[in-house]
Order: sequence, then structure tokens, then C-alpha cells
Amino acid sequence: MKVKDGMIGLIVGDALGVPVEFESRTNLQENPVTGMIGYGTYNQPAGTWSDDSAMALATMHSIVQKHGIDYEDIINKFVKWIDDGKYMQGDYTFDYGITTRSAIENYKCSTPALESGCGDERDNGNGSLMRILPLAYINDIDYETIENVSALTHAHPRSKIACVLYIEIAKSMLENNDLTIKEHINHACDRIKEHYKDSPELEHFQKIFDNELDDLSGKGYVIYTFEVVVHCLLTTDNYRDAVLNAVNIGGDTDTNAAICGGLAGIFYGYDSIPIDWIEQIDRVDEVLSLCERYEEICDES
Repeated sequence: MKVKDGMIGLIVGDALGVPVEFESRTNLQENPVTGMIGYGTYNQPAGTWSDDSAMALATMHSIVQKHGIDYEDIINKFVKWIDDGKYMQGDYTFDYGITTRSAIENYKCSTPALESGCGDERDNGNGSLMRILPLAYINDIDYETIENVSALTHAHPRSKIACVLYIEIAKSMLENNDLTIKEHINHACDRIKEHYKDSPELEHFQKIFDNELDDLSGKGYVIYTFEVVVHCLLTTDNYRDAVLNAVNIGGDTDTNAAICGGLAGIFYGYDSIPIDWIEQIDRVDEVLSLCERYEEICDES
């Protein structure tokens, strides 16, 4: 099932990027991140994860407790994360996106879970893409459900399609061991282009479809993030280099590396993740335990 491969891959990538979030590519080219460091942007110790990992863990915990997807329960866990620091290592939340916060506040003001997400053009940050990976392990997951889980915070069609494409890539990696990364991405893109063939949103993914990824931005727009992730996967041949490249592009370093790390972890495997990086993640044993429980639930589905 490889739950720990993807989730530890995501969390390690997240933690690598936290200390240098918002740093420019120029600064990181001069002083690149080469391993797990501490403090920096949020003054957190080495191995600290952020909202990316916390929201993915909250999603997993909900599915374990409910033995399936319960939208209201997932967003209730997001409330506990943002208000009480649950799913963070230090029991307080130090990082969250504007769209995510707005959606959670909508829900707290009695908006139904599936109507709480923000759906304007400007609401296409990477805040649902960063937490969507757990759905890849559910055998019978469908596009509508993936879109709905995105829409708890990010309800614009572009964000929803990005989440579906990401899950398609992850599922291809989980189900087809004999394909290259490029073949996995192409397979997923073909499925997306067919399913959403009538959607004007597809034009925003064209650089990904065409592998024209030379002009990259590390900013938190969902398309820019996806372009960074695909570029880093296609231009490296191991987990370590993929996530470090994602960090050193600069900008939204933790999220870019988390999203890249989830796929790189699945493709290269848990044992490809540097053990000294894993050992610096506080409470990693709790994460591994949750991964085991989650795998059991997914096996039952």
C-alpha cells in the first residue's frame, strides 16, 4: 500500500522547506539547503512540519475514525488544527493560508462543510493540493469525492482538477511499478484531459501537459506549485534531489517540497528517504502508527 512511503515523503519534504519559506531563489542558489536545518522563517527546531503535513494527517485521522470520508468530520479536524494546534508537533499552529483560514471561518459560522470553501479565481492557492495525498490510497475513490475534499477549503474548479491530477499520478505510481515517472505523469494527464475535455480550466495545465517547465515560480499558486513538482520529479532520479530541488527553487518552499516529496516517496520508496532526516522529525513514530492504521482502513475499502 505504501502509505508510509508517501506520507513520510510528504512530511520530510515539508520539514526541509519550513526554515526557508519565502526565501528567494537567488538567495537559495547562493546558500542552498542541503539537509534538515532548524529555525529560520518560523524559528522552529529542525524536523518541524507545517500546515501541509498537519492537514494531511487530520484527513487521515478522520478517515481512520470514520472508516471512510466524512466531510464534516474532516473540516472539524481542520478547526481543531487551526484553533488548538492539533496535528502539530508543538501543539500550536504557526502557518496557514488565507483561503484555508477563510474557509474554516465560514464553517465555524455555520456554513455547511461542502459550501465553506472559497471558489473565486484568487482562491487558487495550493492549500488543498498539499493535503490531498491520503485519498490516493483509497481503492474506490472517485473524482467527485476528490473534488469535494478539495472544496472544503479550495472550491474553484482549477484547484479541484489539480487535486484530481495529483491523485491520478499517485495512483499510477501505486498501481504500476514498471513505469517511469514521465510515463506516470503522462498517463495521469491523459486521463485528466479526457475527463475534463470540455472544461476551460485545462488550458491552465498546458505547460504540464507539454512538459514546458523551464520558467518556474515558487509562489503558492496551485499551477505554479504543480509545475515545480513535475519539473523536480522529471529532472532528478532520487528522493533526496527531488525534494531539495523543490526547496531551493524558493518561495513556498515547504509546500512545494511536501507535494513533491509525497510522490517521490511513493515512487522511490520509504528506504530512499535519508534516515537522518526521518530521525529528526519529532513524533514520527505517531505518524508511522497512523499510517499503519490508515493502511488497514484502506485495505478494507
